[in-house]
Amino acid sequence: MIPEPRLLVTVGEPAGIGPDVCLQLARHALPSGVLLIGDLRCLRSRALTLGLALRLELWQEGDPWPAPLDGVLHVLDVPLARPCRPGHLDAANAPAVLATLDKAMHLLRAGVADALVTAPVHKSIINDAGIPFTGHTEYLAEACGCPEVVMLLVGRGLRVALATTHVPLSQVAAAITLEGLEGTLRTLHRVLREDFALLAPRILVAGLNPHAGEDGYLGREEREIIAPVIAALRAEGLGISGPWPADTLFTPRLLEDADAVLAMYHDQGLPVLKYHAFGEAVNVTLGLPIVRTSVDHGTALDVAGTGRAEGGSLLRALDVAAEIVRNRRAAGG
Repeated sequence: MIPEPRLLVTVGEPAGIGPDVCLQLARHALPSGVLLIGDLRCLRSRALTLGLALRLELWQEGDPWPAPLDGVLHVLDVPLARPCRPGHLDAANAPAVLATLDKAMHLLRAGVADALVTAPVHKSIINDAGIPFTGHTEYLAEACGCPEVVMLLVGRGLRVALATTHVPLSQVAAAITLEGLEGTLRTLHRVLREDFALLAPRILVAGLNPHAGEDGYLGREEREIIAPVIAALRAEGLGISGPWPADTLFTPRLLEDADAVLAMYHDQGLPVLKYHAFGEAVNVTLGLPIVRTSVDHGTALDVAGTGRAEGGSLLRALDVAAEIVRNRRAAGG
């Protein structure tokens, strides 16, 4: 019998809703054991604040992998520097937040677990602590020694990948290069085949400029970079088309014949995906040697500790991570 995927969940920013949605997992029948990585004292305090009836058990490296039990969550304790209050950021706790990611990477490299699911972190408080940080995606890419990774969000049948991620808008055009775009499309195509079991992926590529450049009158990136890359990959037999004007790309007529969309920058593609599936969407990092998924929302400091946080995206992130692990195993990866 093939064992179920073993999933790690980092709790994220302790002052946000990460602890809230992680604790909600105790309400659900999970297909495999899940191990939380975070501050055990914080989680117990948040459970009391929320009035949740559950049991939190300490797990230590070397223990057997935790079996799924109703109302029980296992926690690898990574203590915070100072006690946490919901909604109140503390830069002193930022190193511990990153330490949960480092611990997860250690367990994955050691073969203790199969995939990582991350609750949201708060980028600014980590930077306020004097630690340069642009996001989970970039941090994990550096930890894995993978300079070229791709962010993909999936939800309700829509998949949107990004050619650039957390880059200021003024720097987006310079960040789109022939080599980089080709690498992104190759990674997206390969992952759709291997991780999502799509034998012949169909990818729509957005233009960067209004009207996809209007034949060069509204920008030349389409003619000089995007279209040549698409033509070269199509000549190899890859099912890629574009560049499409972004204002008409996300229409049912085009999307019904597509498996994924590649947007040129963060706020070109993700508002559409989040409008379509917010609360159920999942962020997947492509190009890593590990499986990593995440929620589609932020830390929501105003909601933390109130009982109003909704954990649907975290549950879906667990499902997608498990699906990718199973698909990789089936493909012999």
